[in-house]
Amino acid sequence: MYNTYNNLTRSVASFMYKVYAWMSLGLAITAVTAYGVYSTPELFRAIVTNRVAFFALLIAQLGIVFYISSAFQKLSYATNILLFSLYSGLLGMTLSVIFAVYEMGSIYQIFAIAVGMFGFMAIYGYYTKTDLTSFGQIMFMGLIGIIIAGILNLFLRNPMMNYVISFIGILVFTGLTAYDVQRIKALGSELLNKGEEERKIALMCALSLYLDFINLFLHLLNFLGKRK
Repeated sequence: MYNTYNNLTRSVASFMYKVYAWMSLGLAITAVTAYGVYSTPELFRAIVTNRVAFFALLIAQLGIVFYISSAFQKLSYATNILLFSLYSGLLGMTLSVIFAVYEMGSIYQIFAIAVGMFGFMAIYGYYTKTDLTSFGQIMFMGLIGIIIAGILNLFLRNPMMNYVISFIGILVFTGLTAYDVQRIKALGSELLNKGEEERKIALMCALSLYLDFINLFLHLLNFLGKRK
């Protein structure tokens, strides 16, 4: 019984390690791409000043996320890796704009804060004995509210509403981090010796946490970041 428990614990830890490794790789690709685009003036201007190109990148990102989320089990592991990496790179291209809007020191500070908040909630979600399912549903409803409010504010252009949305976004994605980690931990305990299926699901879980972190970072940056 004890050996079985130990084996299960090690297997879950191994699964979580794969998830965090892929998440970290995605963040690295995004960061390197974003700074690389910003450091290439011609490419940066071509993306930022051309609305068609910018929105094409956004649409491509949404398309990849929806496609990989719905078809990852049918796709090969290599294809899933390619799509995840491509999405991380495309998002980096659009996020290059933050280097033109915010001071570099402020970006580093907010990134460090995001890492700390994400890490704390990930640890909480992993070790808590409380079932976060209902909490996660509330956070998901909050996410829908943020999306609707964000779309509305595209037309209203209300600065105060923008800050309110960012504040709520910080709360929502902080909460979603804990919920997603608990959900992923539960998945890990069910995927013993599943081979390629386990690797695919680990990649998809990494995408979920990657999106939690990116959104948390962006809302923090909008709420606390020092603009140029």
